[in-house]
Amino acid sequence: MISAQDWADTQRLWDYHQMGHAPRPCSVAIGLGSHDLGVADTAVDLYERGMAPLLVFTGATSPTTQERMPRGEAVHYRERAIQLGVPSSAVLVETRARNTGDNIRFSRELLAEAGIDVSSVLLISKPYEERRAYATARKLWPDVEIVSASSPMTLQDYVDAIGDAPLVIDMLVGALQRLLIYPGQGFMISQKVPDDVIGAYERLCRGGFTSRLIRDKEGQVLSQARR
Repeated sequence: MISAQDWADTQRLWDYHQMGHAPRPCSVAIGLGSHDLGVADTAVDLYERGMAPLLVFTGATSPTTQERMPRGEAVHYRERAIQLGVPSSAVLVETRARNTGDNIRFSRELLAEAGIDVSSVLLISKPYEERRAYATARKLWPDVEIVSASSPMTLQDYVDAIGDAPLVIDMLVGALQRLLIYPGQGFMISQKVPDDVIGAYERLCRGGFTSRLIRDKEGQVLSQARR
């Protein structure tokens, strides 16, 4: 049973995970692979609005996508974009990445090999991954401007699209944990996490929304001291 407090806390996490950047024209748009074809749809929309002259889709497969996207996340994203009218010449694919860091590193390498000058990146992710993607890109690609983007939708819209409310909460909780622990591991820049967001995260953890948390070899949840 998901309580009113659980929903309020989830909304706090949802709002924090989104960067609130206004899309603007960038050198390239990079769509981060996942189970969500909405990332490709958003990339196409931004391309059609003139926000980027080139799309890069990045992603191999994962346990959650290997059946739905057997040819790889980036390949399926590319097929979707072409189906929606983007010319194939305007789409590059990177098919090795298996995490957000790989997405950024390998996309950067691909663009460098293609001789494309990049000063700004429109970084497209799932709605609750905006901040994580931004923090990772700022760490690994500090000399370019990063503009975060995702499908414009409310938390309820996303829950309805996924069809599994507890899973969505688990994903938002897991994404927040990574924002807390990954800076210390060198994977992303550190960002201020407000006390009310920390409080919401801790209550949801106590409420059992923990399936997407990272644990150590002994099964203990990895944590970061409150900042």
